[in-house]
Amino acid sequence: MEIIAKRRIKGHMAACASILIWGTTFISTKVLLSDFTPTEILFFRFIFAYLLLFILSPKPIRPKRDKTELLYALAGLCGVTLYFLFQNTGLIYTLASNAGVIIAVAPMFTAIVSFFLISRTGLNRNFVMGFFICMIGVVLISFNGNFVLKLNPLGDILMILGALSWAFYCNLLALIDNKELSLIRQTRKVFFYGLLFMIPALMSTEFHLGLSRFADPGNLANILFLAFGASAVSFLTWNYAVGIIGSVKTATYIYFSPIVTVVASIIVLHEPLTWVFLTGSALIISGLMVSERKSRVHALPEKD
Repeated sequence: MEIIAKRRIKGHMAACASILIWGTTFISTKVLLSDFTPTEILFFRFIFAYLLLFILSPKPIRPKRDKTELLYALAGLCGVTLYFLFQNTGLIYTLASNAGVIIAVAPMFTAIVSFFLISRTGLNRNFVMGFFICMIGVVLISFNGNFVLKLNPLGDILMILGALSWAFYCNLLALIDNKELSLIRQTRKVFFYGLLFMIPALMSTEFHLGLSRFADPGNLANILFLAFGASAVSFLTWNYAVGIIGSVKTATYIYFSPIVTVVASIIVLHEPLTWVFLTGSALIISGLMVSERKSRVHALPEKD
């Protein structure tokens, strides 16, 4: 029992590590969109991330002729290609505050997909109540008391599709049980399929290699942060967390993303600490506590 408890703690810490990094990625993406298209950001981000994982574990990975290979392919499609295409493109048409609120719906989508794909014992009343409490907190933080909601149907729909894609990705990971591969090689395999499914997008959109753009220190720093920190490292910690504590519990950490974003802006940009932020943070923490009370949403049995 003590070993299982320690593994659970490590799983929660890994999910926290991912969110701490992902909470600041909207800023980097917004900066890069001035010189790169969404597809170009996606390609450079994951090709650099894949190369890093290949350097860390260069051993060839042979494809398997079973459903596991299909699950890896679908995970790459949903978690890399579709999610980031929807997110990057959506950020062109919608506000960052809208995007933060909509992406926060991902835990509920994850629970719904888990209900149908993995376990039909979830989606209890406490989880739903906790979700709505968290969403109120997310709205408060994302709009910071300024409730002039500027809707853009195209951008907002793309962000919703992104949240749904991420929900499928988390549950596909939970269905993969490949003990032959290390975590690095599993993540590398997901990135490989993500890049593979990216090829049609590269061919159908205006894509330029344009490596001279990386002569700008800002562009280089932001793409390296997205590639190494927000992709290679964060996907490793997130995938590890899903394997330990399950897809639904890991996904609930997405609620903390807007908190991280605001804290980063306070530290880096010296923005003021407001009562709206404190209230929203308290609601998110309270919502998570409510969702975890008594009967919980089950994703996967714990792994020993």
